[in-house]
Order: sequence, then structure tokens, then C-alpha cells
Amino acid sequence: MRLAGKQTWVFDDVYLQATGTAVGPFEANGPLGEEFDVVHHDLYCGEKTWELAERRLMKEAIDVCLQKGNVTANDIDFFLAGDLLNQNVTANYTARDLPIPFLCMFGACSTSMETLAVGSALVDGGFARQVLTATSSHNATAERQFRYPTELGVQKPKSATFTVTGAGAALITRKKSRFRITSATVGRVIDAGLKNPLDMGSAMAPAAAHTIEQHFLDLGRSPADYDLIVTGDLSRVGSVIVKELLMEAGYDVTVNYNDCGLMVYRPDQATFAGGSGCACCAVVTYGHLLKEMEKGTFRNMLVVATGALLSPTMMQQKQSIPAIAHGVVIEAAGRGSRWNIG
Repeated sequence: MRLAGKQTWVFDDVYLQATGTAVGPFEANGPLGEEFDVVHHDLYCGEKTWELAERRLMKEAIDVCLQKGNVTANDIDFFLAGDLLNQNVTANYTARDLPIPFLCMFGACSTSMETLAVGSALVDGGFARQVLTATSSHNATAERQFRYPTELGVQKPKSATFTVTGAGAALITRKKSRFRITSATVGRVIDAGLKNPLDMGSAMAPAAAHTIEQHFLDLGRSPADYDLIVTGDLSRVGSVIVKELLMEAGYDVTVNYNDCGLMVYRPDQATFAGGSGCACCAVVTYGHLLKEMEKGTFRNMLVVATGALLSPTMMQQKQSIPAIAHGVVIEAAGRGSRWNIG
């Protein structure tokens, strides 16, 4: 492992061994519904509260991931996880039931790639042999914490995003597998001065653009070096802005760019600008994009998860919304890496 440029880690020998996904009803009925491991057809997921439902989703994603990886919790050296709820209660309570040393992490909706990047660094640096990562979100739990209780039926503008109900888990090891994690760019906190919690895409787009541009600069690459560049949950509003910002910086990503928030729902599902939440990038990447890579649709991708680092208290005090984005490069091992590292 080495540091390239200002913000990018380059890994020597790290593999994505297995993943697991679990989703709720909107996601199950979306265009990717058949690609998730576990699906639920009500927001309670068989539990008494929405918070317990979110915890169940994370547990199910972890169970599937461990089963696919042919390991048990006792085989894992470290567990890295986070979510959107106050004090990361989903991750903390899930870790309570696992016999694994735990590092709780919060990057808002960027947590999926934050945990994947840090977990890869631990493995490549020799500090762990196997690392389990997980993140989750739930539409109803996030809405009542950050905006308004779902029961109020508050009207929202078209710029609002729809929090994905789901969870994704990943197992990182040195054991060779179909997918190799080759680098990660750690983002900076970027604050564009925006204050509208019902327009997260506009607030997060500058952070995504900054991380992608820095990734290119650190590694001497361009958009053409990737078959796919995908952001986490900028959706219809933010995805337009990030393409414009990168074009102004001299990078044209119009040909090979997409956003997980645009993929997870159909236009007729009434999800406003599209998907968001910690689970958005996690379930689309782990449940859909890796399968497309396995099929040979593309051989490498730069996944940039974006997060708005706000809190209800800061919004009530009229503070602006800081944002961050973390990027991870995943390659299909054995498919002829462009940099001779696959």
C-alpha cells in the first residue's frame, strides 16, 4: 500500500471476497429488485418498529455476506460499520451481537465506500486478514430523524430524495476473488453554502466532483480509464451538477457516468429526485454493479459515495450543509487491468 498524490491510497493485494444485500418494498419493486439477496415487502420487515427493521436489514446483509464468503463471524478480524441514525445505533446494536472487534464509522451516505476504503487499508497494511463492512438506512427512520415523521405526509419538492430502505455488507480479504480493490480516494469536506435539507443532491455534488477530480490528479488518470464512474446518491439534481463541475475542470464523464440513486427506482415510483441514504450506494454496488462486472459489462469502476454531514440541530440553527465523498476503484480480477495490477 502507498499514498499517491494528496488523497489516494493504492493497494497491492486486496480483494472483495463476498457481499450481501437486503432491501425493503420500494427497492424490491424497483428495476433492480431481482438482484438483491433478501427482500421485504413491508417497511417493518417483520419487526415492531422501523428502527428494529433497519437493524434486521443490516443483520441479514451480514449473514448473507458471511455465508457467501464461507466464513463465520469468528473468522473476522474487524467489523467496520455505520448508518444514519443518531449515535449510529443500527451499527452499534448489530455489533453488540457479533464476536468481532468493532470500529464504528460515520460518513452519512458516503459510509459504504468509507468503510470499504478503510477496511482495504487495514488488510493491505497487514493489520487484518479479513474485514467485514456494513451500512444501512431506512426511509421511515431517516425521514423522522432528519426531516418530518412519515405519518405527517408533508409535501416535498421535486429536488428531495427518497431514502433507500436496505443494507449492504462486504467481506475484504487477501484471498484472490473475482473482484479486486485497487485504490481509494479519501474525500475532503466541501461546503457549498447550501442550507436546504430537501435538496441534498445540490449540496453533495461539489464534494463528489472534488473527489473525482483529485482521484484523476493523484493517479494521472482520466474518465476514459474507467468503464463506469458512479456516484452514490446525487440523483436527478446532483448528477447534472457533478457532470457540469467536472466538465468545467476539463473532465468529460457524460459517456460513462451514472448515479446509484437513478438506478434503484423506476421513474413512476414517486421517489422525487431519486434514491439516497447509506444503503443507496451499498445495495446498488453490491447487488447490481458487481453482477454486471461479473457478466463482463465492464471491467472496472470508480464508485464515489456521497454524504451530507448535517444534523437536525444544525439545520434548526440555519447552518449550511457540509458534504463529503469517498471513492473506491473495483476491478474484475483477471480481465486484463489497464494498469497491470489485476
